[in-house]
Amino acid sequence: MNDQNETQTPEPIFVEPAKRLSFLHRMRRYFLTGLVVAAPIGITIYIGWWFITLVDDHIKPLIPTAYNPENYLPFSIPGLGVVTVVIFLIILGALTANLFGRALIRFGERIVDRMPVVRSVYGTLKQIFETVIAQDTKSFSDVVLVEYPRKGIWAIAFVSAENKSEIQTKMEHEVVNLFLPTTPNPTSGFLLFVPKKDLIYLDMTPDQGAKYVISAGLVNPDDLPRKNAKK
Repeated sequence: MNDQNETQTPEPIFVEPAKRLSFLHRMRRYFLTGLVVAAPIGITIYIGWWFITLVDDHIKPLIPTAYNPENYLPFSIPGLGVVTVVIFLIILGALTANLFGRALIRFGERIVDRMPVVRSVYGTLKQIFETVIAQDTKSFSDVVLVEYPRKGIWAIAFVSAENKSEIQTKMEHEVVNLFLPTTPNPTSGFLLFVPKKDLIYLDMTPDQGAKYVISAGLVNPDDLPRKNAKK
């Protein structure tokens, strides 16, 4: 019999080596990683170049020959139309800021007010741009959850404005105007009038909410800075 106190040699433990990824698997992973990096950059550059080309094609023919620098250079200048539009808007804003410019604008608006269809389109567009561009506006600054299209199902929406129209006088509770965007195109959507007490206000910024809608929920807003985060 063997001595009970005799130490026994432990059996060696063999660890199965990690399986190496196949060449095709690695190439596929590298390709997808490169696609994730290149696609947003490429699409952004394409959209920017498309916009610049579109403006140039419509604005360059309107520039007088004597003031078009491309007539004196052996090459074309991309973005010349965009620069021209920016300069024109700056000059127009400066002229409108003085007394004569405001009087001229009022005279033109009186003429537009006499055109039945045109005045409605002009008035609506003017109000939209004044609301969006105004420095002190809070339009679309709040992202909320609203029960839509039925109770128990929630959707992301943006508060466009506090309702101060006839609709509010007909409602029992305070309501707000909501823009409910569609996925993946957030430029289309629905206008909803919802009691403020039925909304859940979120901490995410409008940009984060828009990314969440456009990506169909693939982009997680929790990975981005919060709207009320302390700096």
